[in-house]
Amino acid sequence: MSVYTVYEPPLRPADALPDPARFAFVRDGFSFWAFLVAALWMLWHRMWLVLLIYVIVAAGIDAAMYYAGVPRAAVAVVSVFISILIGIEAATLRRFALTRRGWKDVGIVSGGNLEEAERRFYDIWVRKRSAKRDEPTAPPPGTPPASLLPRVPQSPLSSGVIGSFPEPGAGR
Repeated sequence: MSVYTVYEPPLRPADALPDPARFAFVRDGFSFWAFLVAALWMLWHRMWLVLLIYVIVAAGIDAAMYYAGVPRAAVAVVSVFISILIGIEAATLRRFALTRRGWKDVGIVSGGNLEEAERRFYDIWVRKRSAKRDEPTAPPPGTPPASLLPRVPQSPLSSGVIGSFPEPGAGR
């Protein structure tokens, strides 16, 4: 099972609610494409700042190793290690870029694949949205808060349940 972090895009001026088709699901774990072609992967996900930092750091390390007289085989090994690091941290880099662009982290969901995770997330998201619509409105002004109203103690027999059974007769 894969674990995904779900990001909601910032609202467009014409939208009242976020567009579910624009949500981003970021899978945790190693990213093969970020390992294999890091710069293209960053371009694909529009991670401009991350790409700039990656190019500067990679070029700096390469130049430092060249001027230090390090053999080309060692430079290649270091490049592979940098690629492995990018592959491992790809999800973190993507979450950073989304957060920086104003996307909101709205949850974590797991699934066997992306489609199953999306289905699970949207089932919960729709239920929460409909529950918010069904919530009672605020009490009229001047009504004291419920914490200040007197509490009427209930007797243990008023619920019809005796003991630790969830409903009457459940223990029989």
